[in-house]
Amino acid sequence: MIRALRQRSKPGTTTQPLAAEESAASDPRALFFFEDVVVERGAHTILELDRVAIPIDGATAIIGPSGSGKSTLLRLCNRLEAPSSGTIRYRGNDLSTIEPTELRRRVAMVFQRPTALDGTAADNLREVDPTLNDDDIEVALVRVGLDGALAKRSARDLSGGELQRLGLARSLTTRPDVLLLDEGTSALDPNSAAHIEQLVAKLTAEGITPIWVTHDFDQLVRVARNTLVVVAGRVLQHGTVRDVLARPLPEVDRFLQGEVG
Repeated sequence: MIRALRQRSKPGTTTQPLAAEESAASDPRALFFFEDVVVERGAHTILELDRVAIPIDGATAIIGPSGSGKSTLLRLCNRLEAPSSGTIRYRGNDLSTIEPTELRRRVAMVFQRPTALDGTAADNLREVDPTLNDDDIEVALVRVGLDGALAKRSARDLSGGELQRLGLARSLTTRPDVLLLDEGTSALDPNSAAHIEQLVAKLTAEGITPIWVTHDFDQLVRVARNTLVVVAGRVLQHGTVRDVLARPLPEVDRFLQGEVG
């Protein structure tokens, strides 16, 4: 599998990708910067990030075995999860000083299993932006591959895939700078997933930075410019997808070969 993925990565001269600590220290334009961040639950350390950066340019995919801390890392980015210790910076600002509601409008989350609010699909979107008119609602739904007629349906009657796309539409309603996607296409059929990937690529071109958690290596190659590899609560390596696939560190290579996780 990994051989095929390497062949699919973009051709060109590769550079040796750095371990997470080295890469972060050399990236002053990080979108997010984690320094000495630890997340503990009881006696267990869930995540430990010494010096880790998420680049500001291009989509970043977070990959790793199940239970490795990927979703926790994502949730740290908009304060849905708080670190037990350490500092997180967003565009150079201490994340803990940004009011959570305002932060979550700028750094929007698309959950793996979105929760439907009471009312119609339109009501769910107006919960975020009450100024939306019927035309705005239809445009928002069609943008994510939904039929505009769903606006009048109860959100609780939507299928899992429809609800996931409604969650994306709801997140985009705030016109975010960053879009966090926790397995953002996991409930979708291949055609719908492809539509969302194309939409996110367009959003990236418009200046929105997506950060994906994915278990799909094919999706990693399709959607991301950069990647972070999380194993056992640590970011072992990050860099461009092309470089990490071409020159993975030994433990990262074991994960990519299916020997870890």
